[in-house]
Amino acid sequence: MSDMSAPSIPNLLSLRGSRGGSASRGRTRGRGGPRSSSAAPSHDATIQGTDTDAAVSRMSAVDLGYLDDPYARFFVHAPAMGGIVRRLPIINRGTYTRTTALDRLIGAFLSATEGQERQIISLGAGTDTRVFRLFKEGNRSKLIYHEVDFPTVTDRKYHIVKSTPILREVIQGPDFVDQSRTWRNYGLSDASQYWCHGIDLRDLAKPDATPFPGLRADIPTLLVSECCLCYLEVTDASAVMKYFTDRISRLSFVTYEPIHPNDPFGKQMVSNLAARHIRMPTLEEYTDTNKQEARLRDAGFDSVHSLTIERIWVDWVSTEEKERVDGLEGLDEVEEWNLLAGHYSVSWGWREIGLEGWRIGLV
Repeated sequence: MSDMSAPSIPNLLSLRGSRGGSASRGRTRGRGGPRSSSAAPSHDATIQGTDTDAAVSRMSAVDLGYLDDPYARFFVHAPAMGGIVRRLPIINRGTYTRTTALDRLIGAFLSATEGQERQIISLGAGTDTRVFRLFKEGNRSKLIYHEVDFPTVTDRKYHIVKSTPILREVIQGPDFVDQSRTWRNYGLSDASQYWCHGIDLRDLAKPDATPFPGLRADIPTLLVSECCLCYLEVTDASAVMKYFTDRISRLSFVTYEPIHPNDPFGKQMVSNLAARHIRMPTLEEYTDTNKQEARLRDAGFDSVHSLTIERIWVDWVSTEEKERVDGLEGLDEVEEWNLLAGHYSVSWGWREIGLEGWRIGLV
């Protein structure tokens, strides 16, 4: 293991967010941990606070040129952070690698379903800006995009979109669905739709859970969990997945989560999380890429894959792009990067609708 002291080891969560925003976001992703009368509010608030880490990491990567995201800044309250905050180069590289990996897999789904009605469901989306980037590209016809998070978070996103002209150019005329915590823009161009649901994911794990507004079971669907289900108890996380696998036959799934909690580096990162009163139950259960793949098989996916962020950087990022990224800051902490990137994985699986397009362009 590296000689990095405990305080200097990057926190697990600082790589998480491709969801631009900062302290102003307060995103309590719609998931939370175990609920009890005393602990639940505190734990949910703690998880909400982790979104600030994600927001700062994302803005750092955008500001330095790793990522091109013109929408991230609208979800960042810079004065609350005391100005622009820059992360360490290994954090910026991790944010870049994770974001481009998910973009690649989402792009593979959209290519495989081109010309069809199709659906993306982002769990714990918060103020994620990917939906703005996708719809702004202009070639995402017949796409229904759902985001799910706690009502306080989705309400906040509604007000940000409503008050920001550039965001309203993409999501025009958002309005709430009657008698629900869902808001939407039903009339996007090219027969596309956007739905933002104020739902606690733990409620979907209940046996009597009902479909949320606008959910389609008859079209190809991609379910995305970007470091979201990992905050649920394993049984709840599995039940949330089952909520969708029971209803949708042509289903793909992509998840980004930490792994390897039991080696020295992983133990230190878990200790850092515990110091912030954060626990990731699925990290204790799905400890490596093999177990992540088994998890997806058990959920009913026929084709499954799982790679570490370290492997994705090596195999998925072209030599030319690596040179561009390295030229932004340089990276002296190569050993630390390999350790950190080896403790995160992107896993994906599908049934009846393929994501084979992720291989295109790889040597």
